[in-house]
Amino acid sequence: MALRDVKPTRSELIDIKRKIKLSERGYNILKMKRDGLILEFFKVLKEAKDTRGEMLRKYQHAQEMIALANTVEGTIGVKAAAFSVKENPEITLKSKNIMGVVVPEIEATKVRKNLLERGYGVLGSQSVIDETAEAYEELVEAIIESAEIETTMKRLLDEIDHTKRRVNALEFKVIPELKEAAAFIKMRLDEMEREELFRLKKIKAKAAAKAEAEAAAEAAA
Repeated sequence: MALRDVKPTRSELIDIKRKIKLSERGYNILKMKRDGLILEFFKVLKEAKDTRGEMLRKYQHAQEMIALANTVEGTIGVKAAAFSVKENPEITLKSKNIMGVVVPEIEATKVRKNLLERGYGVLGSQSVIDETAEAYEELVEAIIESAEIETTMKRLLDEIDHTKRRVNALEFKVIPELKEAAAFIKMRLDEMEREELFRLKKIKAKAAAKAEAEAAAEAAA
């Protein structure tokens, strides 16, 4: 706010003081929101680390199982078993609210399957195929869980950054400028009041001098 654009009037001073109160109230609310979001972020960050570690562990296990299955059943046998699956996993996206931030909630169905649902049947395949299928089903579940948590973490981080910028703008720009404008108006009003008082004193002194001169003229006559 440029001081040259500020009108030094009492109504303007009242309006600026009102804006200062609103800005300080908004600043306090945003600060509390920022601090709350940071706490939520660190909770989700811990979950993200745990789920990522679990996902990597399950990925490693799935890789070991597919290598073993390829050795035992052969690449063609493994691919035949994979293409036998009739139903793919289904993903349902919902949302939930964390301190005003909309984050995803992912529900997955048809990820885990029994022997019949896997399609390749129990005859003509060894248990290694079942164990490999189960390892990859567990991996898919871990990936979905990790995706939900990491997306939540990213959205919280974006909101923290956005809220932090607003807090800083209020603290270092908006409120100081409003207070500077209020101080400028008060200073100008005080100056104007002193100037008016001085002018009134001069008028009063002139009136008194005129009255004395008129009285002296009447006495001389």
